[in-house]
Amino acid sequence: MKDDTPASPASRRQFLKYGAGFGLALAWPNSKVLGANGDIRIGIAGVNGRGQAHMSAFSGMKGVRVAALCDVDPAVLDARVTKLLDKSGFAVQGFGDLREMFEKGEIDAFSTATPNHWHTLAGVWALQAGKDAYVEKPISHNLWEGRQLVNLSRKLDKICQGGTQSRSMGAVQAAVKFIHDGGLGKIKYVKGMCYKPRQSIGKGGGGEIPAGVNYDIWCGPAELEKPLRRKKFHYDWHWFYAYGNGDMGNQGIHQMDVARWFLNESKIAPVSFSIGGRLGYDDDGETPNTQLAWHDYESAPLIFETRGLPSAKQYQEKDWGKNMNKPEEFDDQSGISVVVVCEGGNLFCDAGGKVFVKDTAGKSMDAPKPFDSDDNFVNFIKAVQSRKREDQYAECLETHLSSALCHTGQISHQLGKSVHQGDVREAIKSDKLLSERYVAMEEHLAANGVDLNAETISLGPMLKLNPDTERFEGNGDLDAAANALARPKYREPYVVPEVGAPA
Repeated sequence: MKDDTPASPASRRQFLKYGAGFGLALAWPNSKVLGANGDIRIGIAGVNGRGQAHMSAFSGMKGVRVAALCDVDPAVLDARVTKLLDKSGFAVQGFGDLREMFEKGEIDAFSTATPNHWHTLAGVWALQAGKDAYVEKPISHNLWEGRQLVNLSRKLDKICQGGTQSRSMGAVQAAVKFIHDGGLGKIKYVKGMCYKPRQSIGKGGGGEIPAGVNYDIWCGPAELEKPLRRKKFHYDWHWFYAYGNGDMGNQGIHQMDVARWFLNESKIAPVSFSIGGRLGYDDDGETPNTQLAWHDYESAPLIFETRGLPSAKQYQEKDWGKNMNKPEEFDDQSGISVVVVCEGGNLFCDAGGKVFVKDTAGKSMDAPKPFDSDDNFVNFIKAVQSRKREDQYAECLETHLSSALCHTGQISHQLGKSVHQGDVREAIKSDKLLSERYVAMEEHLAANGVDLNAETISLGPMLKLNPDTERFEGNGDLDAAANALARPKYREPYVVPEVGAPA
């Protein structure tokens, strides 16, 4: 006699404990079979953090089913598959290895929210397996690999969307058009800001790899690191170059993308420069918590400022996150934002899509009316259905170019020399705007007890890049070092292939 009683959550979890991660279709009594009704079936990788937002977005769409999940942590995988089964009642597959998901998974499209060092390779494998791909920001972990993903999407005629979701915000879309149409006249410069609280991750490393995690796959293209240089396995990888890109390539990529969008630039900046350091505390992190990156476009400079310390030292003890710097031009608004400084006034937009406009006298003006728009996940699905690359808000080329600006800024930082305050001022004294922004950085650090006459900061070289080849050229002996950072070595078999530009 057939038992049609739905499995209890406890019995499902018991099955998952032994079945998930080995390509098994996890279908419970009364669950519905995918694929027969024309639904787009999605596989999602990296479901511990940001991947849960992917799960929620796709599982809530009509005509879309989350059909498979992949994570190297079996405990995380089991919990997420169980949650999805309980919510949807549809069959779900669980995998511990992307290669198995692409070989055995019954999916039409793929979405990834893994750590940064896996973003491009996961997208490449998906495209090679015949899937359309949604790749979280930054779309690449280094400068070179992002272009390979773009080229492959063209060659295979696949939809590939980046996770720079500010492009899906109707208020930001309208603001960009307003600026492009000359609403405030000529742009003088654009300033992107990531003033976001980032506390010390501590010293001594020695964190534990969670039980059951396939650490070889987690490291993937990067070298196996044992013992760990961080205490916390999850998230703190952002502050190490082997896996992350600092906050400029974490939160900041969103504002970098919007800033470049306002400038209407369709290539990587020909010159990039960085001043920065990990200052205000002593910990094991590598990436700067304070940084001024300068991208010298011919039309106007793009300035990007990262500040992880609060507005003053006393807030490091209490209410750190509530006391971050604000943009000088809009001093009552968020410091995770973009300010466009024009001859006819200034425009502000933040990470949540708020837009404000002021004239040159500081008087408020009407902001442009927001456009109707879909969110980034819905937009991706619509492009998968239409097969039109131009339907995408955040097509992979756009996200590649903006991710590349994060990379070139960090490369200048990594090649920089440790100097004191006076040396920085002397090196940049011929540029009034750059000097002003550096002084603002100095004042911020001083308020946090950092004395740049006693401590040093990294003064990076002004690196020239050929925007057509996306290689550093004209920097003498620095070319080799810069290009090596732009294309580091991969660990076999986790290698991003070189993909020539389509004919």
